[in-house]
Amino acid sequence: MKESGFMEKIIIRSEYITLGQFIKFTNIVSSGGMVKAILEEYTIYVNDILEARRGKKLYPGDKVLIKGIGTYKIGK
Repeated sequence: MKESGFMEKIIIRSEYITLGQFIKFTNIVSSGGMVKAILEEYTIYVNDILEARRGKKLYPGDKVLIKGIGTYKIGK
């Protein structure tokens, strides 16, 4: 897991995706059970606000920064 210097765009087909689903969807972890560890070990910002809730809803246009892993933009 390495932080890159660019923002990766993640396309979703639904109205929103939860932060936990997002972490699994982007292949940051290989299983949903590992999401909790990522939320505990890494600093995560959603739209520049510190976030650690697995159920936080992410909508198209939202920006997610996971320190040490990468920056993502949710798209439709």
